[in-house]
Amino acid sequence: MTSVSRYRTSLMLLGLAGLIVAAGVTVYANSFSGPFIYDDVPSIPENPHIRALWPIGQAIAAPPQSSLDGRPIAALSFALNYALGGMRVWTYHAFNLLLHLLAGLTLLGIVQRTLAGLRLNRIYGEAAPWLALAVALIWTVHPLATEAVDYLIQRTELLMGLFFLLTLYCAIRGAEPSSSRRWNGAAVIACALGMASKEVMASAPLMVLLYDRTFLFGSFREAFRKRGKLYLALAGTWLILISLMAVGPRSESVGFRFPQLTPWQYLFTQSSVILHYLRLAFWPNPLVLDYHDWPIAQNVVSVAPWAAIVLALVAFTFWLLRCNSPAGFLGAWFFLILAPTSSFVPIVTEIAAERRMYLPLAAVVTLLLMGGWHLMCRIPWSQPARRWIACGVTACLAAGFGWMTIRRNRDYRSDLSIWSDSVAKRPGNSRARNNLGLALIAEDQVANGIAQYTEALRLSPNYVDTYINLGAALASIGRRNEAIENYNTALKINPNDGRAHSNLGNSLSSQDRMTEALAHHLEALRLKPDSPEVRNNFGAALMEQGRMDEAITQYTEALRLRPEFPEAHSNLGIILTSHGKLEEAASHFREALRLKPNNPKTHNNFGNTLLHMGRFQEAVEQLIEAIRLKPDYAEAHNNLGVALGELGRMEEAVSHYNEALRLKPDSIEIRRNLDLIKAQQSKR
Repeated sequence: MTSVSRYRTSLMLLGLAGLIVAAGVTVYANSFSGPFIYDDVPSIPENPHIRALWPIGQAIAAPPQSSLDGRPIAALSFALNYALGGMRVWTYHAFNLLLHLLAGLTLLGIVQRTLAGLRLNRIYGEAAPWLALAVALIWTVHPLATEAVDYLIQRTELLMGLFFLLTLYCAIRGAEPSSSRRWNGAAVIACALGMASKEVMASAPLMVLLYDRTFLFGSFREAFRKRGKLYLALAGTWLILISLMAVGPRSESVGFRFPQLTPWQYLFTQSSVILHYLRLAFWPNPLVLDYHDWPIAQNVVSVAPWAAIVLALVAFTFWLLRCNSPAGFLGAWFFLILAPTSSFVPIVTEIAAERRMYLPLAAVVTLLLMGGWHLMCRIPWSQPARRWIACGVTACLAAGFGWMTIRRNRDYRSDLSIWSDSVAKRPGNSRARNNLGLALIAEDQVANGIAQYTEALRLSPNYVDTYINLGAALASIGRRNEAIENYNTALKINPNDGRAHSNLGNSLSSQDRMTEALAHHLEALRLKPDSPEVRNNFGAALMEQGRMDEAITQYTEALRLRPEFPEAHSNLGIILTSHGKLEEAASHFREALRLKPNNPKTHNNFGNTLLHMGRFQEAVEQLIEAIRLKPDYAEAHNNLGVALGELGRMEEAVSHYNEALRLKPDSIEIRRNLDLIKAQQSKR
């Protein structure tokens, strides 16, 4: 290839890359407002390890059993994200999208070089760049990738996918004699980084070997003779994966020790799951975040039709591989990448997950488009007509899938929307209903939230988290005895649940059963010493007993574990106000309101602190906001009366005292304040 033609090819590929980036940014532009959801919360905002990039050992660590545990590169990426953008959620979405776009560009390079290579150049020739564009474009905008991109903690999948593709791309470049050592070294580094990102990377060395045999050398013997050192180096990265898995980072959700889900049951069940994935690749509707209710196959007979189809596809793939067919490589890509999550190793928390199709989807898209191109080539059309038709079909597919992606992003705009969507599509999913209940409670729809919890427990009577959440909802509306009953039920099922102990301690405190309450708080602290919620609840119990210094210690530790914890900031502000440390208290209230601006209690407490500081006009502003958010807030009406009285606005003050007294007629303090201001009015 001459320098001019090489320049033109590079310029064309740069333009194609720009199209992929533009398309990806367009379809995901509306995803940046989505919040942290579900597993995001313990792994990102509640994860103290991401707060600093140094020491590096701290930055690559993660909370035990979390989605980042045993995945140091993924953990480090979130520490880097925090260093760049703090807790601004849009920056995490931008980081995820960047990874996805880089993966799309790498896929473009892989497909283009493969189609233009020695084996396939005769068939595809000058069409190779445009077919590569079609594959990478449709894969980038396909809605089946939305879970990996929009659900922030699934960055583990994105990182693994990017490093997987980079490993293959660098290995392909390493087959060129002029720069083999440099590119082969890059392939090994990419493979090692992928192994430290997610376990699915395990199949990458095998795919490099299969690629070389299929597209470069024609036989395993020749491949090993030419590049045996590379394969050994890539296989050596399995040691990284083995060492990370040896400590059992997710032993509570993955493994062979779960009587409720045996390896055989999981394997049988995956036959229907795999066919579901394939259907979604062709028609991605409906897409669902959570498949907790996927039916478990008790034996092979119950899934015989699906198992027969999958076995036939696997057998056909083996036959194609034996024939050294490129289609066999694509089939192996699909099944080998799915194998760690869709074979015989039970993942009890997730029988199915759409993000697992992130990389396998590339094989399906490639096979579909290559098959379509071959079909068109058999029709006696002119070359220009064939190209225009191919461009039109690609544009229609990209536009259709892109629009579906934009619509799917909208489901991730809030906890309430994504879990409402999940329940609507899978009404028998108890976990989705439990999470929808949480989202409804957060929106002050307590009755609706309780209804979702009740239905979740009907579907799964031993669901510990739902008993705890139902207890919290009941406690919030004053039904303490029922709350305690639910917490006790949760502890009967799982005596070592720290949340249940902590929440039970809260409810017992409200009934002045302080000895019992403190015992449960201490047990919660023993079970979950790194939980900011447990620390915050324990601090509240200590504050109830007047043990203010100990409460400050707990709130301070809660904020060390989770600096963006509005309740802990607010509670610490209350204690600091009582200690006369008003400026410190005010700073904590400001931070609490920055994080959670619509909390009437925090506005009221901040207003009270401003009263003590003599900043009456600012106090009025905070207290008016508290009442706007909660019109029947007696304490806020009383405090507003005090502030207005200090400003000489007597009639307004009397009005708010009267409203406070109407809401709380037995309050001696409010009646005394009203009598005092009336006495002041009479003296004027």
